Amino acid sequence: MLSDLNEIEQEINSFPVNSPEELENFRLKFISRNGLLTGLFEELKNVSREEKPVVGKKLNEVKKLAESKFNTLKAQLDDTGSKKEDIDLTLPAASYSIGREHLISQTLAEMVKIFREIGFKVTDGPELEEEFYNFDALNTPAHHPARDMQDTFYVQSTTDKDKKHVLRTHTSPVQIRTMLQNKPPLRIISPGKVFRNETVTYKNYFMFHQLEGLYIDKNVSMRDLKGVLAYFFKKFYGENTKIRFIPSFFPFTEPSGQVDISCFICGGKGCKTCKETGWLEVGGCGMVDPNVFRSVNIDPEEYTGYAFGMGMERLTMMKYGIKDIRILYQNDVRFLDQF
Repeated sequence: MLSDLNEIEQEINSFPVNSPEELENFRLKFISRNGLLTGLFEELKNVSREEKPVVGKKLNEVKKLAESKFNTLKAQLDDTGSKKEDIDLTLPAASYSIGREHLISQTLAEMVKIFREIGFKVTDGPELEEEFYNFDALNTPAHHPARDMQDTFYVQSTTDKDKKHVLRTHTSPVQIRTMLQNKPPLRIISPGKVFRNETVTYKNYFMFHQLEGLYIDKNVSMRDLKGVLAYFFKKFYGENTKIRFIPSFFPFTEPSGQVDISCFICGGKGCKTCKETGWLEVGGCGMVDPNVFRSVNIDPEEYTGYAFGMGMERLTMMKYGIKDIRILYQNDVRFLDQF
């Protein structure tokens, strides 16, 4: 039997297997239930007692050789088969959308870039704010209508019932925090979300974005304020943009002004967008009120400063001709894909 096993061993090593069909022939011939090795195991009982240990050992070695070759070849053929799938490398690749910045984010990035060009630093602060930072330090008296519940979202503190918190109504609290932590000169912008308890309409939303600016130094004047805003709006809307100031009122600035720019749609001649006036309102501004300086321990006799604020949604809608603020937050792909 040993000579038979040696011949089978040589045949196993030389048996050609290049396809699944040949591999199946290999299995049937050597390791199947009716294969050669199965038959030899049945004949092992007829071998003499002296030869049985040697023949049994050799038979197991040949069986392991056959099984090992079968498993190796099967794995190779399976791997080769998976690589032989029909793939046309000349076909164009599948395209996938990786998304893009939201239109508001694009506006924010453009605004920040412009102000950084002239030395403004970006600052940030919490959206859930204490009344002191949102109202008191900004010279907003307790009886001011802006502090009413119908205008402001109040949040009751669970740890200190005497301390009221609000969802900030503007980003001016960031300016207060910055002034308390840093000494003049200061030149900052504070963009971010703000919240107002307003009815949602085509032009109003309960949450929107503001960018406010603050500059404090010695001998700062309205002329400096006008120059900065003129620079910004010419960069943002075009070199032909004109700017004007109309007297207004804000508790934290004195004097205060409303900022208008010439209508870039009609060139100042008058149209539906500007209500035939030739001008578009874009924000508020003014010189920082001395009371605000006193609340943050800055000497108003030594320093002066200006502040301004503008809504990103309003600037975005004007720039791209969007007539309904709500569409900015509906995530309609048909709208977003245009930008």
